[in-house]
Amino acid sequence: MATSSDTAPAPPGLRRESGPAAGPPRIVPRRHPGRLLSAAAGLLVLAMILNSVVRNDAFQWDVVGRYFTSAAVLDGLLLTLWLTAAVTVLGFLLGTPLAVMRLSGNPVLRTLAWGYVWVFRSTPLLVQLLFWFNIGALYPTLGLGIPFGPEFVTVRTVNLLGPTLTAVIGLTLHEAAYAAEVVRGGILSVDPGQTEAAQALGLSRRRTLRRVVIPQAMRSIVPTAGNMLIGTLKGTSIVSVLAVHDLLHSVQLVYNQTYQIIPLLLVATLWYIAVTTVLSAGQYYVERYYARGTSRALPPTPLQRLRGRLAAAGGRVRTATAADARPVTGGDR
Repeated sequence: MATSSDTAPAPPGLRRESGPAAGPPRIVPRRHPGRLLSAAAGLLVLAMILNSVVRNDAFQWDVVGRYFTSAAVLDGLLLTLWLTAAVTVLGFLLGTPLAVMRLSGNPVLRTLAWGYVWVFRSTPLLVQLLFWFNIGALYPTLGLGIPFGPEFVTVRTVNLLGPTLTAVIGLTLHEAAYAAEVVRGGILSVDPGQTEAAQALGLSRRRTLRRVVIPQAMRSIVPTAGNMLIGTLKGTSIVSVLAVHDLLHSVQLVYNQTYQIIPLLLVATLWYIAVTTVLSAGQYYVERYYARGTSRALPPTPLQRLRGRLAAAGGRVRTATAADARPVTGGDR
């Protein structure tokens, strides 16, 4: 007599095999035809775009390859990287005290910090750079001495502020306003109970901020700071209006002589993409470092996921090979 367990249908997603050697039901993954169709359409569009880029002679890829590592382009790239690093470091060194001033209980400091952030966030960066470049029209000389008294040292502004120094000053002051808001937002993201616990232990306000609040705020600061770093890298191209020999200005000098505008712009584009990719990878690992306390186990890195997939694929191949090599017995017939 057949029991209910012999005639019960297999639940959806399970495939039951017949025979005396049938094992447990095998789980069959659900099929998604819509995903396959959308993936195929996306790959088709990508193939069409790549074909048009590669086979279009107007891009002049031979010219791109010839100027990609030229001395003029590499010199401009080094200046761009130097500007990015200097402006980011100086911007956060100035922005962090501004953020602390905005959170201060002193109304004067709080108002001054708010006013600085308000002015430099409200003015376009190009306008700020042009203003600092022409600062000599307002202050022909700068002096050091007693306030409202005699000056001991006087320097002409034209001789003091060159194009590169003007770019550093303008970019740093602009960066500091945004860095102050990034740091302030990170500090506010920390649970107030952490500060109360530190104060209960007798820690001073400065030590609490340095040893308790800032390390926890870095989880919120690092992602936005990484985006600011990438934005600063691309934003340095605006200093070409001041005749600073960054990457874009170096490329412009070349195509003004050769009239090969498109391939030289492609050279600058490829370098920006390459540097941005490296910075994005570094940002990922810095975020991972500061996320250690958020969960018991961190998610695997892309390299670890790749290794896991390769190991799983190798295990399936070994299992299939062992199954094919297994001798056939009477129960398998």
